[in-house]
Amino acid sequence: MERRRRRATLIGSVALLAVTAGCTADGDATATPAEPSTVSAAPPATGLPQVVARLQPSVVTVRTDQGLGSGVVFRDGGLVLTNEHVVGDQRDVELALADGTRVPARVVAADAVTDLAVLRAERTDLPPAPLRTELPAPGEPVVALGSPLGFLNSVTAGIVSGVGREIPGSASQGNALVDLIQTDAAISPGNSGGALADYSGRVVGINDAYLPPQTGAVSIGFAIPVATAVDIADDLLDDGKVTQPYLGLAVTRLTAEIARSLGAATDRGVLVRDVAGGGPAAAAGLQPGDIITGLAGDRTETLEGFLGALRGVEPGQRVPVTYLRGSDSRSTTVTPTAATR
Repeated sequence: MERRRRRATLIGSVALLAVTAGCTADGDATATPAEPSTVSAAPPATGLPQVVARLQPSVVTVRTDQGLGSGVVFRDGGLVLTNEHVVGDQRDVELALADGTRVPARVVAADAVTDLAVLRAERTDLPPAPLRTELPAPGEPVVALGSPLGFLNSVTAGIVSGVGREIPGSASQGNALVDLIQTDAAISPGNSGGALADYSGRVVGINDAYLPPQTGAVSIGFAIPVATAVDIADDLLDDGKVTQPYLGLAVTRLTAEIARSLGAATDRGVLVRDVAGGGPAAAAGLQPGDIITGLAGDRTETLEGFLGALRGVEPGQRVPVTYLRGSDSRSTTVTPTAATR
């Protein structure tokens, strides 16, 4: 079976909450908003408007009974990606296109855990956006397209602030918002489901959430990598559900101080913070305080490396794990179960 990119189901998180950049009230323009790759060459300042103009027909406004969000045409036949929190429990929505026309659309399937939904427009000639499946590099310039606070066809610009990010606290809210692209391109309510694109006009992410000002944050937004989003969309189109590998453990970044306190000879790895009783990780003998250094044959020197290795794991697959317990180097095999949402 082809190894597919998947969002992993872990347990636990620390308490810092983000706001999903979800539906804003329709027309509410005065509302208060609650492995690196080659960098694309930035076009001249006079060329960026042309790049945006080419991409805008592939970015739609999603109108629901609750308000509006955004979406991206990702495949022929009128298929559109957006966030699950944009559509909620609705099955029929309306798409506003860049040329001002509107078209009905049906929600094919949605998944609350990964916060993604697939729509099918009644028009089948909508142009799919160019997609870039490799992650952008930190520092790369990007633009966010969508309809924040009812301002249709808006564009904001910034850079990629980081990759492999997670939103702490999201698991406790029922979402698995991990392995995200962080950007300082302004993201506001209504941007959800819209495009984060590089300067050549290729979509690198689906805009999803931001940290609100009351947390002390300034321009910290998040997008789901487009490769992850399309993989989940394929699952939703196949059978209407997303199957994820469940390990039954929570990991966090390992600091030099924690490594010294555990008696480890290295700070390269990820720290096991919690293990679910009776889960696959517990059955494999993993314990809180262990330091995972390898998964499925890949080195996991960082949290991003661990999440990247986990994306290629299938439920039911026997996966080798190397780890440190104190100064002892150990190995085991974990068999993740399927977590179907």
